[in-house]
Amino acid sequence: MTSQTEKAERFRALHQGPGPLLLPNPWDIGSAKLLASLGFSALASTSGGFAATLGRPDGHVTRGEALTHASNLVEATNLPVSADLENCFADDPETVAETVALAIEAGLTGCSLEDFTRDEDKPIYDLPLAAARVAAAAEAAATGPVRLVLTARAENYLYGRTDLAATNARLPASQEAGADGAYGPRLNRLAGRHTVQASVDTTGSE
Repeated sequence: MTSQTEKAERFRALHQGPGPLLLPNPWDIGSAKLLASLGFSALASTSGGFAATLGRPDGHVTRGEALTHASNLVEATNLPVSADLENCFADDPETVAETVALAIEAGLTGCSLEDFTRDEDKPIYDLPLAAARVAAAAEAAATGPVRLVLTARAENYLYGRTDLAATNARLPASQEAGADGAYGPRLNRLAGRHTVQASVDTTGSE
């Protein structure tokens, strides 16, 4: 089996390739093995897909369950695995960093961190707290036994905050805080994607 360090180095190199990195989403061990057999270079877990296997909606698994699931995916194949860790199961930066450290222990080579609060009245963390959470995650990702690839997600468009300028501010702020990649889901308009792409380091974004 390839070591975690070797997989982490391979995963980071895949982000610097000439073409886009395609990361399919296994939801269990069987789907991970199937996707690996199809020739994908790396895998990324899906929080919604995993929750569905437990008969729950997205956002209703515990940190322990998510990390055990991630570890199972790591063991299923010889590919690098990145995990959808939602908001890292914490509001405060310290616990976010703890979650990332546990992700390294689980054998992962990457993870994502959302700025969605799980609070319907205030669904997105204020930018200063969002940046502090990314900074704590990035420090944990860079100081463990392997260096995880950290992707920061700006969830505005998923929760009715369709202000392009706000998303355009969050993605570069995440990279400045130490994230390797920045991702804004549901930026469907081509002009919007180009505007955001121009504001971030495209060699580090996903």
